[in-house]
Amino acid sequence: MKSVELKLVSELMKNSRRSDRQLAKVLGVSQPTVTRTRTRLEKEGYIKEYTLIPDFKKLGYHIMAMIYLRLNHPLSPKEREEMFRGVLQVREEDPRSFLLAMDGIGLDQDVVLIALFRDFSEYSSYIQWTRTEMTGKLRLLLHPTGITSFLVNLDAATHFQPLTFSRIALNLRKAIDRGELSGTS
Repeated sequence: MKSVELKLVSELMKNSRRSDRQLAKVLGVSQPTVTRTRTRLEKEGYIKEYTLIPDFKKLGYHIMAMIYLRLNHPLSPKEREEMFRGVLQVREEDPRSFLLAMDGIGLDQDVVLIALFRDFSEYSSYIQWTRTEMTGKLRLLLHPTGITSFLVNLDAATHFQPLTFSRIALNLRKAIDRGELSGTS
């Protein structure tokens, strides 16, 4: 990516509500350049969506859980595809407030889910459902002892850093300014 493209992504991560004119001023380029660049980055998939990060606590979520799943064995490509379809099916049947679900490495676990729950009872019900009633092949792939969690109390008075993309944007911008990302693809 070119430097102006990286800088645009960085600025949009900080605040995607700014107009192309405002972004052009910050970046020191013309508004049509920003519009063309943004459109191209959207088409090429560098920009996936524009969204906001709400205050989850004010929306009634009091627990954020990092749920780690251990599988019975490494998955073949066919099993991975079946698991992916199973996750999509599960999501349709039980649309929890998942922030993220990814393959992982470490802690002797294979998958990490980050989810929000209104209370501990809702979290416990979800874990029980995962262990006993999750549909199809997905449940069969799970190791019997393969579910562990780390819970974050969103009601706690202090947190180290709120969920935001501004810190990532700052890190990206510093790397651009140091020339570490200029001209990458």
